[in-house]
Order: sequence, then C-alpha cells, then structure tokens
Amino acid sequence: MEKIRPFVKWAGGKSQLIGQINKYLPTELTDGKIKTYIEPFVGGGAMLIEVLQKYNIENAIAFDINADLINCYLVAKNNVEELITKLDEKEKKYKSLENAKRKEYFYEIRTEYNSYELQDKIINVKRASEFIFLNKTCFNGLYRVNSNNKFNVPFNNAKNPTICDSTNLRNLSKLIQDVDFYCGDYKKSEKYTNKDTFIYFDPPYRPLNTTSGFTSYTKEEFNDDDQRKLGKFYKELSLKGAKLMLSNSNPKNTNKDDNFFVDLYDGFKLNEVLANRNINSKGNGRKAISELLITNY
Repeated sequence: MEKIRPFVKWAGGKSQLIGQINKYLPTELTDGKIKTYIEPFVGGGAMLIEVLQKYNIENAIAFDINADLINCYLVAKNNVEELITKLDEKEKKYKSLENAKRKEYFYEIRTEYNSYELQDKIINVKRASEFIFLNKTCFNGLYRVNSNNKFNVPFNNAKNPTICDSTNLRNLSKLIQDVDFYCGDYKKSEKYTNKDTFIYFDPPYRPLNTTSGFTSYTKEEFNDDDQRKLGKFYKELSLKGAKLMLSNSNPKNTNKDDNFFVDLYDGFKLNEVLANRNINSKGNGRKAISELLITNY
C-alpha cells in the first residue's frame, strides 16, 4: 500500500516532524504493550496515520473541537466513494475553467459552505466535499474562521491542485475503519485513559510573537490560560499512568528568558525538535526553529 497522507493541509501539521517524533515515542508503543492510542487534537491527522500504519494497537480514538473536520473524517471512514464522486466533480469543473472563472467558482463554493451549518450527529458528504475543496484551493491551505464561525480564507489561484486524491482517500478510509472520532474538547479523552494508553497532544501552539499566532480553527481562541488548563489536565492524566506526549512552540526561540513551558511542565521531560515554521509575518521569517516535545516518560 502507498504511504497514506493527511487529506487536508492543517496549520501546525506534523508531517514534516514525524521522523523526529518517532524517536521519542514510548517503548510500550513500539513493544505492543499500548492498547489504546488517543489524540485529543487530531487536526490533519499525520500522527494518527503514522501510528495506525506502524503499530499494533487495539483501539484508536480521535477528538477535535472543529465539527467540520470531524465530519470529514467520518465521511472518509463511512462514505468514501460518495465523497470521491463529489470531489471529482468539483475538480473537473475547477480545472475546466479559466483563472477568473476559477476564482468565481471558489467564492461560490465558499458562500454555499458558509450558508448553512452541520446538523448534530448527521454525517454530511456534501459539506465534507466543500471543506476539502476549499482547503485545496484557498490561500496556503489554511482553515480559518471569523468570530461568526464563517470560513474567511481567500482564493489561492492554484494552477493545478489535486482536489480529489481517490487512491489516498480509499487507503485512508481502510486505515481508519476502527478509529472512533468525536467532536469535542480535549477533556473528553479522560474517560478513555488508563495505564495502557498513549496520548499525543497537539494543541494550538502558543505564539512566539504577536504576528505568529494562529489559533482560529474555530471561533474560540486558545490563550495562555487555556495552555495552563491543558497543563493541569496533562498532569492529571499522568497520574493515571498513561504515557503522554505534547507538542508546542519553544518560546526561547525569541526570548531566552521565557520559561512558560519550563514552569508549566515542571517535573516532565522537555525535548527539542527542529521544524521549519513561519515565526513572523515577513517572508524571511520561515526557518528551522526549535519546538518542544513534552513527555512524562
């Protein structure tokens, strides 16, 4: 089987860091002693895909507060052929148009997407196809909403985007058949946690400066108080005997005296990995910087 990739681009996605993260995984996962794998912030799913492909686990559970993202996973899991049909139609129409008409088509889809909301507990294939289409054709593949929870990323003028990767979607669908997906806050993961669990937290990162922050995956923000609440939750789960790993920014990239995470995760291991990230709004701000992998083992 070809290597399976995330079906959407997601800010802070872990695809480029998988090789480094693998070096810090608990031995219990590689030895097959971990029974349950949990991701409380699944995002684009790069880590979930990696774990499912490489390790023998009995249960996998993924959460995200973004209802539309969870809808996409459920559609990919349960209705992949219908999703492929709708995405293929959109791709063919998009690529048949001249540039100006492509832009019109993008905003047509965006307006339709923003005109209604998901109904609770109803899987919506049409909306999943709109979500993925917008992700593939919007600026930089961002998912961002305003205070009214409306998607507001502009058109990217992509020349030849792959909107419907049918092979990857089918392979992903097979891979996630036994994964339970839930829309909700990370705290909902607690009841599934015990000593045979490995949990990987990938929350919205703490901004390194005033221009690097990006937490608008939903209309709710994730500020320092939220980071502290997450840190408290991390400690509570550690007491239950679960193996834990958490990714976040390293504030010492821009302020060597910033001990926010050193203090918050006192008593745990702070490992550093390198990632290519934008650390400011200027083009030359993209470079390899240190990020943190915080573990309780």
